[in-house]
Amino acid sequence: MLKDQSVAKSPEDSRKFVEALARGLEVLSCFHPSDHYLGNQEISKRAKLPKSTVSRLTFTLADLGYLNYSKTNNKYCLGNAVIRLGYAKLAQMDIRRISRPLMQALAEHAQASVSLGIRDHLNMIYIDTYRNTSTLSIQLDVGSNIPIATTSMGRAFLCALSDEMRSGLMEQIRASDEQNWPYVKEGVEKAMADYQKFGYCTSFGNWRSEVHAVAVPLTLDDGSIMVFSCSGASFQMQKELIENDIGPRLINLVGNVRTALSFAKS
Repeated sequence: MLKDQSVAKSPEDSRKFVEALARGLEVLSCFHPSDHYLGNQEISKRAKLPKSTVSRLTFTLADLGYLNYSKTNNKYCLGNAVIRLGYAKLAQMDIRRISRPLMQALAEHAQASVSLGIRDHLNMIYIDTYRNTSTLSIQLDVGSNIPIATTSMGRAFLCALSDEMRSGLMEQIRASDEQNWPYVKEGVEKAMADYQKFGYCTSFGNWRSEVHAVAVPLTLDDGSIMVFSCSGASFQMQKELIENDIGPRLINLVGNVRTALSFAKS
């Protein structure tokens, strides 16, 4: 079953759920931006599925064009059908078109990276990102995944959820990393307090020690949650700069995007 089922299904919904389809999608989700090829054994470990099941799924997905098989490597890579679906989705997102000039302007001002992300299981995935040429932070591109639990973007996403949805997702995060749960829980609770007080969430080296970041969520009319973040090297984006300049600017950016989206639909 897909890993991001936050709310238990009713018996009726369970009867409608197609397990084979869910497993096939889970196989595709195993491929990360840094992966070129994956073998059935690697996919089996990541998807937590029997290798025999994975073999049938990868064969089917390759036959449909969602995977490509390399005889030389005896492994699979993502096929063009996945790219077609992904770009079709991105092209439908007015928020990317509207927010681009605002993201670029903030990236130039902050000399940092400004990104737009959505949830992907227990991660956030970048669907757009801009960075200043002098940015010294981690170079992440569209399609990159970062953890929900310890990043400003992930914490902002959690703050925008309903209490019920947040509890379900937090339980999944806890189950995925019992050892670090006290640290993760403390960080999320502080982020929620900061969000209530300042309107943004931060991460000061919580994910990677050399990176500081601030993020603000945006809930769309359909209920989906997008998150804007600004991240940079810790020595560039110090706490005072985020609190006095970058954080308020990011809040203003999200407000402008929200207003522009409302006009675009009127």
